[in-house]
Amino acid sequence: MSKNVLIIDDESSMRHMLSTVLEKAGYAVTDVPDAEQALSLLEDRQFDIILCDMRMPHMDGLAFLEEIADRGINTTTIAMSAYGTIDTAVEAMKLGAADYISKPFRPDEIMLKLAQQEETSRLKQENLRLREAVQESVSFENMVAKSRPMRQVFETIRKIADYKTTVLITGESGTGKELIARAIHFNGTRKRAPIVAVNCGGLPENLLESELFGYVKGAFTDAARDKPGLFQEAHGGTLFLDEVGDLPLALQVKLLRVLQDEMVRPLGSTENIKVDVRIIAATAADLAEGVRKGVFRDDLFYRINVLRIEVPALRKRKEDIPLLVNHFVQRYNARLHKQIRGIRPDALQVLMDYPWPGNVRELENVIERTMALSESEEIEKKELPPDLLHCASHIKGGWPPDSLSIKANTMALENQLVREALRQTNGNRTRAAKLLGISHPTLLSKMKAYGISYDKR
Repeated sequence: MSKNVLIIDDESSMRHMLSTVLEKAGYAVTDVPDAEQALSLLEDRQFDIILCDMRMPHMDGLAFLEEIADRGINTTTIAMSAYGTIDTAVEAMKLGAADYISKPFRPDEIMLKLAQQEETSRLKQENLRLREAVQESVSFENMVAKSRPMRQVFETIRKIADYKTTVLITGESGTGKELIARAIHFNGTRKRAPIVAVNCGGLPENLLESELFGYVKGAFTDAARDKPGLFQEAHGGTLFLDEVGDLPLALQVKLLRVLQDEMVRPLGSTENIKVDVRIIAATAADLAEGVRKGVFRDDLFYRINVLRIEVPALRKRKEDIPLLVNHFVQRYNARLHKQIRGIRPDALQVLMDYPWPGNVRELENVIERTMALSESEEIEKKELPPDLLHCASHIKGGWPPDSLSIKANTMALENQLVREALRQTNGNRTRAAKLLGISHPTLLSKMKAYGISYDKR
């Protein structure tokens, strides 16, 4: 579809030249000799771009820019003037002009200006679309869960989303800590500003420092230009520090200073820069243990552990598994162009029995893999990955397992031993704990973790 361009210029020769050039390039052009006629047209018609002369009788270009701003007309406007000065250009931009071009200009110059504005408009629209899509996808109301622990997480998000207070999200790998962080950001007052994420354990110390705080030209050998850090990029929004427990001690000191002063100093600079950033940190590690071992600063721990959200492991909220499976089936039906209706009961039981050491991320990967290979209308037990089937067989007494995953087999064996001890003691938990060589509270914790409910017969 051709773009609609409105030309406003009191010189007929200029209007004719621009109309000829733009129409040849495929634009739909309307031209008028003064701003009053342009305003009349804008009452009933929409244009993609306006080319407006700055010097016109009755109403000049600056007055026209003020008028369309008052009327709420947001059309991209490029100011034109043969009498232009830097001050005029600045004033036009302040009043809402997207760009400025001085007369006389060559046809290719105006075509370049139009192309630049079209690209800028396209990027803005794409960014808005992506932001809306991301906001919808991470909205905590749409997170798939019904378990009490997750409902408590949702309630906490609702309460704290608008506040700038630092949040610490804890939980095992794969539980969705970054999803929680994004839900906090997009449900709060900072949702229209950026959320910037960095993995504190994924970069070498020197590179992580320059990424976080930025640097100035000449700060080190390859610093050919100034580069803003992630704190500056997240200004007005949120900085998500994933695996904050892996942050080197030297950077922990700098992070603490930023949290206290809200100022950053780029590498090689002597000046501090004010930043307005909300910090959300996440870790799968025990930071309190890190403090005891001297690998994590106690003052930083107390500073970031203000509001804490613990994301439960999937094995501790197994009632969410059927919902998650259905959610992932719908997602990958769309992505893989499948029409799988759901999952058969015996296959779902395998998923319910599995301890999920990789949590929700592992479950999603299993569903994606199974659906990619499936030729059935429903996911069948035989289509599940061999590791899961072997683990399920092991839980029921099968040995040896073909999967050599120590973590998965240890949890499966633990599950089996707890069930067997309860069977042998006819559900007497005190005696079962003694048989297992663990305390009664530990037994209760493991029963809850594996979803074991043993009734005496």
